[in-house]
Amino acid sequence: MKMHKKYGLFAGAMALSLTLTACGGGASTQTTEVNDGETPVAASAGEADDKAAEGGYRVATVRWADWGEDYHTGFPDEAAKEAGISLSWDTILNSDWADKKAVLLAGGDLPDAFLGSICFSESDILTNTGSFIALDDYIDEYMPNFKAVMESDPTMKALATSADGHIYGLPSKKPCRPTVSNQMFINKTWLDNLGLEVPTTYKEFEDCLAAFRDNDANGNGDPSDEIPFGQGYADSVMFFCLPFGTTIGADGTYMMTVKDGSPVYIPTSEEYKAGIEWMHDCYVNGLIDPELFTEDSSMRDAKLMNETPIVGAAPGWTADSTFGANAGEYVALPALAGPDGNQYVSSDPEHMNYSRYEFVVTSKCENPGPLLAWIDKFYTEDASIQNFYGSFGIGVEKEEDGTYTVLEPQDGNSADTFAWIQSVRDFGPKYVAEGFNDKVSYAAENGDASKLALDKELGKYAKEAYPNVSYTTDQLNTLATLFTDIDAYVTATQATWVTEGGVDEQWNDYIGTLEAMGYNDFIQIQQDAYSTYQANK
Repeated sequence: MKMHKKYGLFAGAMALSLTLTACGGGASTQTTEVNDGETPVAASAGEADDKAAEGGYRVATVRWADWGEDYHTGFPDEAAKEAGISLSWDTILNSDWADKKAVLLAGGDLPDAFLGSICFSESDILTNTGSFIALDDYIDEYMPNFKAVMESDPTMKALATSADGHIYGLPSKKPCRPTVSNQMFINKTWLDNLGLEVPTTYKEFEDCLAAFRDNDANGNGDPSDEIPFGQGYADSVMFFCLPFGTTIGADGTYMMTVKDGSPVYIPTSEEYKAGIEWMHDCYVNGLIDPELFTEDSSMRDAKLMNETPIVGAAPGWTADSTFGANAGEYVALPALAGPDGNQYVSSDPEHMNYSRYEFVVTSKCENPGPLLAWIDKFYTEDASIQNFYGSFGIGVEKEEDGTYTVLEPQDGNSADTFAWIQSVRDFGPKYVAEGFNDKVSYAAENGDASKLALDKELGKYAKEAYPNVSYTTDQLNTLATLFTDIDAYVTATQATWVTEGGVDEQWNDYIGTLEAMGYNDFIQIQQDAYSTYQANK
């Protein structure tokens, strides 16, 4: 017998068929009378303001698309009812957020709080501290769950603490997230057609690409339409060079990694140099799409999802998200052994599983305590999985033995879209302990389930990744100036070296140019931020 609590706030399944692309529309405001348990009713912005003035709280969040209001009418509103507060929700589309954010931070009508790390970057927070309050003094009194989390998990404490030592935003550790980020996929049907095994080393991979080049691997009678390696939905250069140790993380903003306990900028590493040299050899031998550096996203998509598959290998999240209807022909490459005999994957558990600034309270909030007592309820395992897939009886079933079953979508949408409709999904405070994922099963096909299955195979090769560090305002300003030029130079040089060669002969001049552009200041900032992060644990 299954035990669950169905909230009874859903009048029926939503017939939506939406993608993650935000399209049209603006902010909508809905007031939820969570104290009386009745079905939420829509309210105008003025009515929402009146409700807030009567003792309620306005909470704003940003959504990728207009998926309706069911995301908050389950656990979030029920938790508010239990906490004895009333909420009004400002739902803002990401397509409208940049303009609206600028107005709000310039002195507009701020709500009491914002939910979701999509709302503000660290730069937004630290350069507008007058708009946000430090939460340090409220945690002991109002947030026992979160306080216990920080005491048990040093990473959560480090993520909560900004570079100035204060806590302005609450962090999250999400359920059912992998350790490995993107990965390489190869066309297994092509391998079978040519009598080849799935490669396990970088040399075997090169041999497979050569076989794709020289034969009619897709069997359409045209031996010249195969593209052995093509652009995917991840950094194609870093993933091609991965067997050499270019372990870029999920958040490749600054292309940092950690080696022997010290921060390393990957494009200055010997591993990067050797990988680029190998990639150039493969490029001149016709193993890489000649348009890799010049095609736009529409050209890339047309190749990856051509009616007859024409791409032999490419990086991405999962096979179905990368190759669409052709996904059945592709399998994940194992972690290929490189020249040093080691196997590498792109792993980044902090940027994949953890996040900063998932809930911030503004200076508009006159009584933060009860609001924080409400959000503290988000820091349990029951809350976390409901806020990721949907409430009990809607998105998730809790079994008598304490395990969880993620339910099949009820409205014809994909599992991912259904989760976004029924929950705050990636955003908002959450926390699950190590081993939680082992308690979760899936009632039907699910992209998260397939990714976690791949993670079990590849996660053992994960190396330490550069963490989600915090920067001071001065550091952020300096990085904004330095890294724009550094990154542009690295990107241009990378394309030249892959297509024309010259990495070995030009390497010393390349490093010298980076240093003249301020590289030493850049890496010092990264080292300082890394040290501060470690000290905050």
